[in-house]
Amino acid sequence: MDTEKNIALRKQAVAASRQIIVKAGTRLLIDRASIAKLVDGIAMLRKRGHRVLLVTSGAVGMGMELAGLEKRPKELAQKQALAAMGQTRLMNIYAEEAARHGFQVAQLLLTASDLRNRSRYLNVMNCINALWERDVLPIVNENDSVSVAELKFGDNDTLAGMLTSLTGAQMTVLLTTVDGLLGRNSDGTLGERIPVVEKITEKIRSLAGETDDSDLSTGGMASKLRAAGLSTASGAWLWIADGRMPDIISRILDGEDTGTLFLPEEHKVPGRKRWFGFFSRISGEITVDAGAQKAVLGKGGSLLPSGVTGVDGEFKRGDTVDICGADGRPFARGLVNFDSSDCRKIMGKHTAELPEILGTSAEAELIHRDHLILLER
Repeated sequence: MDTEKNIALRKQAVAASRQIIVKAGTRLLIDRASIAKLVDGIAMLRKRGHRVLLVTSGAVGMGMELAGLEKRPKELAQKQALAAMGQTRLMNIYAEEAARHGFQVAQLLLTASDLRNRSRYLNVMNCINALWERDVLPIVNENDSVSVAELKFGDNDTLAGMLTSLTGAQMTVLLTTVDGLLGRNSDGTLGERIPVVEKITEKIRSLAGETDDSDLSTGGMASKLRAAGLSTASGAWLWIADGRMPDIISRILDGEDTGTLFLPEEHKVPGRKRWFGFFSRISGEITVDAGAQKAVLGKGGSLLPSGVTGVDGEFKRGDTVDICGADGRPFARGLVNFDSSDCRKIMGKHTAELPEILGTSAEAELIHRDHLILLER
């Protein structure tokens, strides 16, 4: 892509983004001075008329500093304790630095279950909108002091992508310790920065490599690409940039050629599909044959029982399930019309056979197209 088009896209992204989700990783929040620098950049965004939500890491790292530790502990209880210690100090610093610029902050600590439950999901969305209406900066972190594996987002990159979808923000900015997504040389070593990604393909996903130090933080480029998938599918831009660069947020606002910009998908996922596609708990898997996979992916069809070859897990009607191809990889997700026991009875059967098998009338579709989202787009 030529330089002129690259810069034009970056300026377009900034101009189109009234609401921006900014995520800062642990390795950028090493001391008060670095936090002050981040808040300075956020203040600049706000002065330019953007509504900002900050996704912050750093609670565990701050707790490690208070406890005099250099290496992140592996025991869950120890990490939870450090998060509880560090979160209070982290928020105090944010509040004091924001006060220098004349605005207030508010803390939201979330677990994955807060977004998997539809009513709590809506409550989070309404709370954020109310804070924006009051001109308050929402600061969100995963609630590490209570989270266990099944309640975790995995990393704050993913959380940022989810919040972009939830709020309808137009841009996600991931501030990290690398200058965007790097290509690969023929010998497998890291190559030059990729300035713009128009579509997230398997080739792009293959470029992901760990960029963070697990002794201090979690995540890496793979998690940032997951966030990019969530954001771009929601119709938003995503910008990965090096948060260590001087005045990085100012450079982004000016549309400079820094980091990697991911373009929004042309056909974004509708809001009613994003909740079960991105947030709801996956209760099981349905495996299908090649014909059914082609019908769903290529022809925009619903999933019929005749194409199903396997059912894994125990679930109820209305639960969210993954749809997998013969290779076992999920390619779609949807709300199922039958519980798992009935799915096993009717798998491989034609629609006309269902009333006799189930002893009652039934939907023709195992998963209707209106309740289905593609994971491969």
